[in-house]
Amino acid sequence: MMKSAVFSIFFIFITCSIAVGQSELSIRVLDKSGTALGDADVYIQPDKSLLKTNRMGMVKTHLPKGEKSVTVFKTGYKNELFTLTFYSDTTLTVELSVLSADLEVVEIKLEENAGFGLTRMRSVEGFGIYAGKKNEVLLPDEIDANKATNSARQVYARIPGLNIWESDGAGIQLGIGVRGLSPNRTANINVRQNGYDISADALGYPESYYTPPLEAVERIEFIRGAASLQYGTQFGGMLNFVMKHGEQKKPLEVSTRQTVGSNGLFSSFNSLGGTKGKSSYYGYYQYKRGDGWRDNSGFEVNTAYAAYSYAIKEDWKISFDFTHMDYLAQQGGGLTDAQFEDDPRQSNRNRNWFKVNWNIASINLDGKISKSSSVNFRTFGLLAKRQSLGYLGSANRLDDESRNRDLIYGEFRNLGGELRFMHRYEIAGRRNILLLGGRAYYGNSLSQQGSANSNSTPDFEFLNPNQPDKSDYDFDNINYALFAEQIIYLSEKLTLTPGIRYENILTSADGNYYSYLKNTVGDTLEVNEYAEIRERNRGIVLGGIGLSYTHSEKLETYGNISQNYRAINYSDIRIDNPSLQIDPNIEDERGFNADIGVRGGNEHFRYDVSLYYLAYKNRIGSIQMRDPETFQFYRYRTNIADSRAVGIEAYAEWLAVKQTDEQHFGLAIFGNFALNEAEYSEDNDLSISGNKVELTPEIMIRSGLRSTWKNISATFQVSMTGEQYTDATNAVQTPNAVNGIIPTYTVLDLSLAYKPGKFKIETGINNLSNAAYYTRRADGYPGPGIIPSDGISGYLTVGYTF
Repeated sequence: MMKSAVFSIFFIFITCSIAVGQSELSIRVLDKSGTALGDADVYIQPDKSLLKTNRMGMVKTHLPKGEKSVTVFKTGYKNELFTLTFYSDTTLTVELSVLSADLEVVEIKLEENAGFGLTRMRSVEGFGIYAGKKNEVLLPDEIDANKATNSARQVYARIPGLNIWESDGAGIQLGIGVRGLSPNRTANINVRQNGYDISADALGYPESYYTPPLEAVERIEFIRGAASLQYGTQFGGMLNFVMKHGEQKKPLEVSTRQTVGSNGLFSSFNSLGGTKGKSSYYGYYQYKRGDGWRDNSGFEVNTAYAAYSYAIKEDWKISFDFTHMDYLAQQGGGLTDAQFEDDPRQSNRNRNWFKVNWNIASINLDGKISKSSSVNFRTFGLLAKRQSLGYLGSANRLDDESRNRDLIYGEFRNLGGELRFMHRYEIAGRRNILLLGGRAYYGNSLSQQGSANSNSTPDFEFLNPNQPDKSDYDFDNINYALFAEQIIYLSEKLTLTPGIRYENILTSADGNYYSYLKNTVGDTLEVNEYAEIRERNRGIVLGGIGLSYTHSEKLETYGNISQNYRAINYSDIRIDNPSLQIDPNIEDERGFNADIGVRGGNEHFRYDVSLYYLAYKNRIGSIQMRDPETFQFYRYRTNIADSRAVGIEAYAEWLAVKQTDEQHFGLAIFGNFALNEAEYSEDNDLSISGNKVELTPEIMIRSGLRSTWKNISATFQVSMTGEQYTDATNAVQTPNAVNGIIPTYTVLDLSLAYKPGKFKIETGINNLSNAAYYTRRADGYPGPGIIPSDGISGYLTVGYTF
């Protein structure tokens, strides 16, 4: 394995540079007063080169001689477009005029990314500060992948260090984790859409049951743990899906994408959008169904979205959007290790179902209150339900179909608002940028668990609707936050970014649960009801600081350290599950993230290599225990110990042959790797000190090759994830398969795309070698037990835009 890792790393970072028949082009960008404009973008065609000015407003590059079209743009200024005859070393100056209204970030599709679909946030973008922070931005339209199924293994392959759970082959729910954090429904990452929360409850139950269809997503922004100061306290950072907008140059554009694939997959995605006058709109509807790779794994999904924006006046805009998603999925249950080895496609559960209904609405207002100050206000609301129905017994126990099933019902009602103020000013001739913000949030959740009928159909009803016979809780969560962050330009190359956040969190639980005393044959002898009321109010102050040093336009050194906090979830309070028990005295967690790295490159080679350190105090985790009466193994969830994780996260891409109008063929290589070492220390009398932190593969490598010929492209990708434990005791294997090792696995994917005119045809094969593997051992639904990933499958998509 070590030889393979060394070879892959060498393969990723090999590079060369060739310069033949080129001259130097130098451009200096100023405002009308003669002040240099740093962080301005210069886009040069036909070379498809996108450059950023330094603190002196300068860019320098070597380009082939000939006719050039140059576009210069910067937020807050009018774009400048001109042509240039370029046959020798040339230096020129460009002056930009202040724009009275520039509420949108100017975006150019980064074709120099060679189709990898990866770029980064600017130091300041929209109403956020990202200087000194490790971040990535994915552009799904530029990635060859199975977008109909939200193929996370392909789309997120450009982000190093992601541990991806593949709980279903349809991509209904996204499960990603970083740095030893659980990927379970991406709960350790603040997940947003267009800048607002989309999880069930941002603090009390931050699991994401809804994932936007990638066919409707314009870009995916991911900021690591340093996002805690601006977006919330999570250790994993912030993931934001920015949805597509209406076509700016047409009153109406219609797009349709129809996909068929293995295992009965059918997806129909249809969208329309446009702009007329001051109004812009966009909407889509997606229907998706399939039978699933395993038995008893069919699904049906409906997703719809509508957005409208209106320019109130030159420097103010208001927008509205609404999202609906519902789905019904059958769950084949988990397998034991022996069952998986025998046949990973088998299913021993035909009565397990999962149902979700998700509705989100938002209003966004932004504008400028002066030439140097702007303000943004966004408010959002969520009404949602999730229901899981079936038999939760261990995978090594047969489902007695005469027994009643278990129904878990959750209902979520949330309302929140965020206000952001950004101000640009100068001290001693050096510019500074200040961001101030506040947040108010209220969440109410209903959680019920009880018996349902013994049928095999999706009947989501309690036998006793007025009083579920296992638990019935009402949870409230009130959250207020204030935050501030500032970019201080210490010199033309060095910036300092300090920040602070204050959180006030009030959580309460009011409900009851039941315990049952049974004899050896399962007859109930005694029933006890317990009422429970809990309330907790706490105030938290988090701080952080970032540093960035720009050596040249091709090299930047960055670093940051930021504190993090995680409040206990509602699911940490009570759940009736024979495979999982919860410590009633479980407490909140604290810690911090630190990054230091270098990034840069040129038009042929780009890279981002960094070291990280994640400190976690009073970490919540799972250990393996055994019931003294039933002798069954189960996971016990509690504050188990302090932990720390260190590692390397690196990405590189090399454009070996650049495709141009004259050169029809293009060839590029991309790859990322992550090395992780995470262990426990100072355990709470659980004898796990020195053990490996669960869900932390020591090595992860994803690399690929993309070739193009005219309007045809093909991408081949290799994904390798190293061995990992699933609980803090580092159990190797257990009879019920809830705990144990997840072995190393390697998956191959091939995707092709052809774009004749307004058509686009995409096809591919996922899991090309038909590897048998799994990414998780579940302690509840969709298990419990091993959840096999899909075997080999193919797809074909035909799209048309008119």
